[in-house]
Amino acid sequence: MSAPDGSPVGAERSIGQLFASATAEMSALVHDEIALAKAQLKQDVKKGATSGGAFSAAGVLLLFSLPMLNFALAYGIRTWSHWNLALCFLLSFAANVLVAAVLALIGVVFAKKAKKGRGPQKVAASMKETANVLQNAKPHPRPELPQDEVPALEAVARSAS
Repeated sequence: MSAPDGSPVGAERSIGQLFASATAEMSALVHDEIALAKAQLKQDVKKGATSGGAFSAAGVLLLFSLPMLNFALAYGIRTWSHWNLALCFLLSFAANVLVAAVLALIGVVFAKKAKKGRGPQKVAASMKETANVLQNAKPHPRPELPQDEVPALEAVARSAS
């Protein structure tokens, strides 16, 4: 078993290695959070597209079918009931409006579902929670070494470039 940087678990690692490992893990976490946000946003867009499609279908149905359906339905009602032709045309128009209203209602339901989609908000809350956890994290306590076994720190020269 090994650590993410390839060194064996339990082996002494330098601060630089620990920092590099923590940075790599934090970077992976941020990339995963971004991927999650994209996936949730894609679902919300699909719901919105379904809503738009239902509204479009309602409009197209009302626009193109009214003349043909009104004539066919009005003459059918007239043949069946022997009512006044004007009343038959009003009934056929009401039937078309009813169908369009049902499709519009379907569109409203999907629009509300798309509006309720809280994918990006969930990801933002998750990232804030992760940041809070990391801010409150305390280093793991280390056992104290006897004074004669304390390793000496080496001075590192830095260039000012």
